[in-house]
Amino acid sequence: MTLFDKTRIPLLGKALDAYALRHKIISSNIANVTTEGYHSQSVAFEDQLAGAIKGEGVQQLTTDTRHFPVGRTMSDEARPQIGESAAEGSLNEDDRASGFNNVDIDHEMSELAKNQLRFKFAARMLSETFRGIQKSIRGQS
Repeated sequence: MTLFDKTRIPLLGKALDAYALRHKIISSNIANVTTEGYHSQSVAFEDQLAGAIKGEGVQQLTTDTRHFPVGRTMSDEARPQIGESAAEGSLNEDDRASGFNNVDIDHEMSELAKNQLRFKFAARMLSETFRGIQKSIRGQS
């Protein structure tokens, strides 16, 4: 166990990994938009994250403010999952929406833009977290 295990740093790291993986999957979907028989894929991460946050670990009775937290971290259970998608939310949920396969280019491009925003937000949060730690070390407020 490291000093940062109970902070948001591991969770943000997992989020960045998941968003990078999602970017690769979406890029693959876009690259294969004209490949006959290709099935689009997606990455599920937010559902696992929500489940990890709601999951109950060891309950700790805190009788003193100096007690260390006990139990698993939320990031232990949050892992991205790759699966075939049916282009949820797209206009064409048909198996052959583009004429070749089930890839909807408009849906994939919008997912790529949303994923880019998520990645930038998580990277900024991680950067701000480390900046706060540096300030604490230096004794700045």
